[in-house]
Amino acid sequence: MMNEQELLDFMKETAYKPMTYQELEGHFGISDAAEFKAFLKLLNALEEEGKVIRTRNELYGVPERMNLLRGKVHAHAKGFAFLIVDEKDHPDVYLHANDLKSAMNGDIVLVRVMSKSESGGRMEGEVVRVVQRAVTQIVGTFEHHEAYAFVIPDDKRINRDIFIPKEGFKGAVSGQKVVVRIVSYPEGRSAAAGEIIEILGHKNDPGVDILSIIRKHGLPEGFPEEVMKEAESAPDTITEEEIAQQGRRDLRNEVIVTIDGEDAKDLDDAVHVKRLENGNYVLGVHIADVGYYVKEQSALDQEAYRRGCSVYLVDRVIPMLPHRLSNGICSLNPQVDRLTLSCEMEFDGKMKRVRHDIFTSVIRTKERMTYTNVRRILNATEEEPETELKERYSELLDMFGMMEQLAMRLRSKRMKRGAIDFDFQESKVLVDEEGKAVDIVKRERSVAEQIIEEFMLAANETVAEHFHWLRVPFLYRIHEDPDSEKLLTFLRFASNFGYVVKGKGNSVHPRALQTLLEEIQGTKEATVISTMMLRSMKQAKYDAESLGHFGLAAEFYSHFTSPIRRYPDLVIHRIMREVIEGGGILSEARNEALTARMPDIAQHSSERERVAVDAERDTERLKKCEFMLDKVGEEFDGIVSSVTSFGMFIELDNTVEGLIRLSDLNDDYYHFHEMHMVLIGERTSKVYRIGDEVRVRVSRVDMEEYTIDFEMVDMKPRQSFRGVSDGGGYGAGGGRGRGRNNRDDERQQGRRRGRGERGGSNGVSSGGNKRRGPGSAAGGTGGAGAARQGKGGAGSANSGISLGGGREDDRRRKRGDGGHVNTGPDGKGVNPWMNAPETEGFMPTDEAAGGSRKDMWGLPIRSRTHRREGDDAIRHEESGSDRRRGDDDSGEWFSSLPSRRQERRKGGSGRHQGRADSSNSTVGGGSGAGAREGDAGHRRRKTSRSGVFVGDGHSDSIVVPLAGKKKKKKKNGASTKASKKKK
Repeated sequence: MMNEQELLDFMKETAYKPMTYQELEGHFGISDAAEFKAFLKLLNALEEEGKVIRTRNELYGVPERMNLLRGKVHAHAKGFAFLIVDEKDHPDVYLHANDLKSAMNGDIVLVRVMSKSESGGRMEGEVVRVVQRAVTQIVGTFEHHEAYAFVIPDDKRINRDIFIPKEGFKGAVSGQKVVVRIVSYPEGRSAAAGEIIEILGHKNDPGVDILSIIRKHGLPEGFPEEVMKEAESAPDTITEEEIAQQGRRDLRNEVIVTIDGEDAKDLDDAVHVKRLENGNYVLGVHIADVGYYVKEQSALDQEAYRRGCSVYLVDRVIPMLPHRLSNGICSLNPQVDRLTLSCEMEFDGKMKRVRHDIFTSVIRTKERMTYTNVRRILNATEEEPETELKERYSELLDMFGMMEQLAMRLRSKRMKRGAIDFDFQESKVLVDEEGKAVDIVKRERSVAEQIIEEFMLAANETVAEHFHWLRVPFLYRIHEDPDSEKLLTFLRFASNFGYVVKGKGNSVHPRALQTLLEEIQGTKEATVISTMMLRSMKQAKYDAESLGHFGLAAEFYSHFTSPIRRYPDLVIHRIMREVIEGGGILSEARNEALTARMPDIAQHSSERERVAVDAERDTERLKKCEFMLDKVGEEFDGIVSSVTSFGMFIELDNTVEGLIRLSDLNDDYYHFHEMHMVLIGERTSKVYRIGDEVRVRVSRVDMEEYTIDFEMVDMKPRQSFRGVSDGGGYGAGGGRGRGRNNRDDERQQGRRRGRGERGGSNGVSSGGNKRRGPGSAAGGTGGAGAARQGKGGAGSANSGISLGGGREDDRRRKRGDGGHVNTGPDGKGVNPWMNAPETEGFMPTDEAAGGSRKDMWGLPIRSRTHRREGDDAIRHEESGSDRRRGDDDSGEWFSSLPSRRQERRKGGSGRHQGRADSSNSTVGGGSGAGAREGDAGHRRRKTSRSGVFVGDGHSDSIVVPLAGKKKKKKKNGASTKASKKKK
């Protein structure tokens, strides 16, 4: 008999043309009446699901062949949405708010593509039909308006209030949290209408906040009656006959322990480690055989599928299975017999898995260990010997030592192959009996947690590989390679800090990313780069095909170790036991049935996992806001965790995160540079970026939106931070590290030396280099303002000519003005302006003679004149066609900018000192074969620097413009003629 997939595959063929049901009947040779009836039912069901379209002419076809796409709507709080297309590799489709029709977040819809980019990557469409409604009930706050009322949804992705007629109030009053059933969906300008079906309580009542989140995400609380009946029928103990009948391997004499948190009750994994005579390690991972008690298609199984996973909220757990199972017969409690599925692995001295075995078993754990006790035992010192604990678990001490050795060696091998390990700080909100937040504590990731983590990873990889090669239907945990565009954006971002990630073409091996994480560990930019790297990656999910796990650098990976709290683990447990008992194979019919189900289970499990994560985050944000509610006005230390176009997020030491809005930064106008994730002050050139240490004041806590607002109090000075330079500090490797308060003194010292100096790579100015000659640039990227002899600029290092680009540099080279710094990746010879897009474009110019001086955006320039002992104010010479910025309030804070500040020539007799090469170009001096005498009559006007140098002086460094465009320069006729005469 024809099935759904066969019919869809036929309609997707290139040669297919829409057919009537009679033509389809003839094509498939359907003659039996019962078969024809089943065929019509299938066709109608596919039409209702939107998988098949029926035209006005009664012709049937698939949506993608009719310029339609089927998928799920992901709405945004601002009104627009994206269509997540059913086809895996199809790009998302943008849906404008006016094109959503009545569709809401989560709905399955059919969309017509209205426009697309030339490459086909960006598409816009409109909703043609809503196939399936995802939102039937809404949780919100009731607002009474006499003859009618509105419910304001808690889910901000539903951006229209729900109209409630007077007869639908059901006794609700303003301020109460209610659950509304939608009667009619929004169309055009009309709002959705509904009726109240449940009143949760006033929004300020204890417990109502968490209950609202539970209802908002559609999380179930209690179990249906038939599910509880099945759970109650489960046995409390295991009989010997049961063990013998199933042929399970008896491991009750092995020393096996569980290691979990203090408050854990569902103990679903146990471990043991032994050392063989040949020096190899044997690791045993034993997982509760939940599938033995939860039969396929039973009420328990269907409820577990619907829930997808257990949800761990701040003050409660919503379990996937009833406590009768999860805390009872399926929990590996100490000193009782339990049925398990075991994975035993043998590792040699190089941590290569030389043997493995997967089998059904029965175990009896010796002890119920906690992470805290294991950590205390392994970290015991002479000052804290932990004598009492060691005496209590004296029989297990040797095994704990072997566990630590094996786990650390497994971890070392995993890191070497390229697994990515993000070490972000996690926290836990503590609540009192009424559910009110009383404290926030950081979660510790100790050696005990790492032991269990490594053992579970090893078992998951072994099981995935084993059943992949058996070619049986299975569920895998996959993590696809990052999107090339997002990855490229991240690599450019990392290069601004001087870090280079190696790769081939558009791909990067995870080992290269882990190397970067190791390199930045302990540095100020660690938070910046780790956060951006995580954002560049895709989310892990479940799939019926083994596509590898990028983050773990694993070719095969599955979730096998938590069947009590994850449905995919439960599914593969049943498959594993069925394959083991069937001698390693499945029947053909069973194979087909499981193969057809696996994709749906994988997709549904991934979706339920996202719902659980969102609910957990909502409750955590809620309770953190509640914890900060009585701390308005207090000051805290924190770091910038994210920078956006509307402000920056600050994370406090207790992991609470709040926003400093751009409108609240009143010391300057700030511009957001998306590529470098920085805010740059227009007037002060002050820079805020991820990782900056700040002092903030709590200004507002919004319990409706779960948001916290901060005010900036102070920002700590940066020290040895590679990245965007500003007046507050310089990049690592950039010579001048004392900040802008001392910049005047250092400039004066540079002038007194008169030897073209720039900062050395260790934060000190390096003198003239013999090999380069006086006036040449030496050292790293930052530096004290370089002094020039006469009019000669700093020469280019190791180069026969002064490095520059364009006509402007040619002119500057002719008069020896501003040879550039550095030409190598080791800080010796890269001109940071060479890779900047048209450096001239970032240079504001003076106004016409006699007018007020303004920058490129027409803003007045504040400047100051620096004096040195015994001299008048330093002024700068300038030919009419080559006016450059001089000195203003931003000072000489560009850590690698070629200086254009020149001393006034005295008496017109000074000549540039330089070193000519065989090509008659001069390094650090005048052009041609020797020195040229400058024009002493012109004076260079002081103007304002209006770009920010981003980078550490390497080849990827650029200059970031703040805003606006460069004004065109007016040529000075006299100076133009003078320059022609010189030529």
